[in-house]
Amino acid sequence: MYYSVLVVDNNSEVLDTTIKELSSRGLTIFGCNSFESACEKLKEDGSVHAVLTEWSLPQSRKNGKRVEGPDIFKKFIALRNEINIFIYTDITDIITLSTKGLTDGYFFKEDNVYDDIVNKITAAIEEKSSAPFYEKLVKYARKSKDSWHTPGHASGNSVKNSPYVKDYYEFFGENLFKSDISVSVPELDSLLHPVGVIKDAQELAARAFNARHTFFVTNGTSTSNKILIQTLLKPGDAILLDRNCHKSVHYGVIIAGAEPLYLMPSVNNKYGIFGPIPKKKIIQAMDDAIAQKKKLKAIIITNCTYDGLIYDIEDIVTEAHKRNIKVIVDEAWFGYANFHREFYPTAMAAGADYATQSTHKTMSAFSQASMIHVNDPDFEDIQDFFMENFNMHASTSPQYPMIASLDVARKQMTMEGYGLLSRVFKLSDQLKASINSLEKFRVLEKDDLIADELKDDNIRVDKTKITIDISKSGYTSKELEHILVKKHNIQIEKTTFNTITVLLTIGATYSRINRLYLALESIEKNAGNRKKDSGSAKIIKDFKLSLSPIKYRPRFAFYSESEEVPLRDSLNRVSTMMVTPYPPGIPLLVPGQVVSNEIINALSMYRDYGVEIHGLNNGLIQVMPKEEEDRLIKEGFSIMS
Repeated sequence: MYYSVLVVDNNSEVLDTTIKELSSRGLTIFGCNSFESACEKLKEDGSVHAVLTEWSLPQSRKNGKRVEGPDIFKKFIALRNEINIFIYTDITDIITLSTKGLTDGYFFKEDNVYDDIVNKITAAIEEKSSAPFYEKLVKYARKSKDSWHTPGHASGNSVKNSPYVKDYYEFFGENLFKSDISVSVPELDSLLHPVGVIKDAQELAARAFNARHTFFVTNGTSTSNKILIQTLLKPGDAILLDRNCHKSVHYGVIIAGAEPLYLMPSVNNKYGIFGPIPKKKIIQAMDDAIAQKKKLKAIIITNCTYDGLIYDIEDIVTEAHKRNIKVIVDEAWFGYANFHREFYPTAMAAGADYATQSTHKTMSAFSQASMIHVNDPDFEDIQDFFMENFNMHASTSPQYPMIASLDVARKQMTMEGYGLLSRVFKLSDQLKASINSLEKFRVLEKDDLIADELKDDNIRVDKTKITIDISKSGYTSKELEHILVKKHNIQIEKTTFNTITVLLTIGATYSRINRLYLALESIEKNAGNRKKDSGSAKIIKDFKLSLSPIKYRPRFAFYSESEEVPLRDSLNRVSTMMVTPYPPGIPLLVPGQVVSNEIINALSMYRDYGVEIHGLNNGLIQVMPKEEEDRLIKEGFSIMS
């Protein structure tokens, strides 16, 4: 048995008896006699999954002040969202016990129903520790049924004896091929219309992530974002979005025929880091859009950012809801956050309507496996339309092992997420201390990462994302990345012109963090007095995120006829494609946007420095022909004031 139960009671005789009786029935039991000691136990021991508590507890051994009922339960849940709470009291008048729906059961002490306590606690833990879809898939695969249906490899029979590709079978293994099955197997349910075991798995995920509904997605968070934008926005509706958001959001706007209202991210030019949008700008943008009579239906925010900067999101959600605006939070890099108080509040805890998460990025699911979480109180009114959009984007032949990985990832985070994340924090602290002991490398702190305009926004930093200043090393970031890969067999997550970023996932180990430290130590020793070329630094420091006017909705521009013209001749023309320099990876142009002189100068500078620019091919840019512009203006489709 991997989990334990915490009994909290300041009556030492009752506490001792309860521990003895429950331990004799097979449970691992810990005891505490005060509210504070119970809180400490929950923080330090991730194995605790159930609490059996008195209704009223002394605050501490030294402080006789008492904490009662919902105040106890709220604090316990705030510390450990996944725990089950059972009341164990001598109070019989249940009407006086206002639990506010936070508890899982009640036991009267004098009943001495220890077997009942064990059974109910065990049932609660077993339910959340089950992985119904994964378990069903394993059971089906082991039956080795003859398959007269897709997929064509027929449980691997087409390849396992092949003289040419049997190594393919041997590498991936028998179980993967046996579990890669077809939607023709009804007992394993349908992702596009779940009524059985997939529905059960999604309901468990919704409970684990504090959502009303959860949907499994096998096309990544890119598809999840497009599904939501297409569901919430009709052609002509407006959405507020960060210009630095994931490209899937821009594509979602094109698909929906919506009007984008771009928000400027904060920019830290010293390190080339693009951070959260200042809170005041978000609120002002909402008010401006409403004043201009825009059909503003939604706002989408990326939290946390790629660099681990966390919004103070609760105020933003509150302000949006005051204005009847739905809130989508792209939590692609923050899916684990619900399982540790260090990260609260998450999107769902803050009251956001929707959250998308890359379960594969930050948890143990396979690549492309993601989730959509829903808390929108109006969702039932649009659920059918949501499912139509879901079906429009999802494959009719989803990979069943990927669905199973979502089920297992949820189970793991529910049962050991708190402990895994607590361990990652310790690893992060050790790695940070090790790197900071070097002379030419330094881990950036919050004040280094955020721009001045965010100083009052209560921004926090995700400790699992470590950004390292390499400016004293004598190497460019690309040179350093190359050395780490080729010489030390270490692959990092991302770079700017003078930083590298590494991710500590729940799979991090002491061996890995120490190998990274030793690699940086070796690089420092061999760097000598190298001087680094500062060309890339100039690019970022001169970067200006220009928001020239959007003349047509992106959908009209994207689907219009287009022509290629030299960049220098594109002034005041309308782009029909996204044009994005890497770094920094933010679109300077989106479909429907007017090409300004400032943008031409910026793109020319990037090109001169040899920066990779998507959407600019051999110095040519795609723009809308004059005839197309005349047509759109005549038909009333221009949105530029």
